[in-house]
Amino acid sequence: MTKTLKFLSPFSAVLLLIAASIPASAQRKPRIAVLDFDYGTVRSYVQAYFGTDVDLGKGITQMLVTNLVKDGSYTMIDRAAMDKILAEQNFSNSNRADPSSAAKIGKLLGVDAIIVGTITEFGNETKNQGLAGGGGSGWTGALAGIHHSKSSTNVGLNARIINVDTGEIMGVAEGTGTSSRSSTGLGGGGGNWNGHGGGAVDFGSSNFQNTIIGEATKAAVEKLTTDVIADAPKVSVRSISVEGVVAAVDSGQIILNIGKKSGVKVGDQFTVLRVTKEIKDPSTGAVLRKLTTNVGVIKATDVDDISAVCSPVSGTDFKVGDTIKTVMQ
Repeated sequence: MTKTLKFLSPFSAVLLLIAASIPASAQRKPRIAVLDFDYGTVRSYVQAYFGTDVDLGKGITQMLVTNLVKDGSYTMIDRAAMDKILAEQNFSNSNRADPSSAAKIGKLLGVDAIIVGTITEFGNETKNQGLAGGGGSGWTGALAGIHHSKSSTNVGLNARIINVDTGEIMGVAEGTGTSSRSSTGLGGGGGNWNGHGGGAVDFGSSNFQNTIIGEATKAAVEKLTTDVIADAPKVSVRSISVEGVVAAVDSGQIILNIGKKSGVKVGDQFTVLRVTKEIKDPSTGAVLRKLTTNVGVIKATDVDDISAVCSPVSGTDFKVGDTIKTVMQ
């Protein structure tokens, strides 16, 4: 019986050995980013409640991210890094719920998945009954005499977890919150909350969360958080194969012809290989295989969109034309 032997390149063999030596428990957590929730359908209610156009979507996102960080099922992307990418891509508020736009942003951020969400409900109703004054139903419903009021409010949220490579929806999360209160008193009554200044609201503060609308919002976000955490097993950790060429060697610095657009980040390490021989098909002249030797390992210290500056970690005599490879999670 004849056995066919298959040989691995030195680089592939090293990667397989590394992967086999890492226990499953040591694999990194899924890395995600959360775009500010779209609140276009409830904008008029937000303006009526706060007296100005407060970015409710950003506030909901901040609350969700805080909950996810505390839980630890995911690794969350830094907000400043995301804002920089959004600005560079001229990302508009109208794109907040668009899966294709979200997937593009997610790729640039180097995350495994990105969450887009929508606020579907945000409002309350105050019903008043009393003497020597009028009754009403609405946001403020003010009264002049003795009155009894009952206020209830509802907040509804939904979110989708988007695969940044395919744009497919990997998971769906929903959150609803309801709160109600009753009171009896003299004088006028109302439903507006005035604890904001200049349109800025701290949604994580007790000043907001102790209000009736704040209680409903917090409950909705907590339910949404539970669903997002439950979907964590559906989010696969991406492995990115990065290949490039040494473009220059100057004063100990190795400059590569790839950068952020190829997924390179500061701190990434690369194996540097040198082609020693090409094996060609004798009939067609096509290159069948390149034999390489390991030159060393380098580490990215500065990265822009199309290039990276690296410093040696091991090895010497790096040359222009050397190839670099790595597989990153």
